[in-house]
Amino acid sequence: MTLSRNTLAFLIGLLVVGLGAVSYALYQEKKQPEGVEISVGKNGLSIKEK
Repeated sequence: MTLSRNTLAFLIGLLVVGLGAVSYALYQEKKQPEGVEISVGKNGLSIKEK
């Protein structure tokens, strides 16, 4: 089964776009939010600077 050059280029482009999307999603997941975190729990109000 031979693939045409256009199909091969399309598949490579699709893989590159997919890899970029996965990389960006992982970056967003690991990135720590900046600013202040305010939480209310059993011990009362907690404020942490990030």
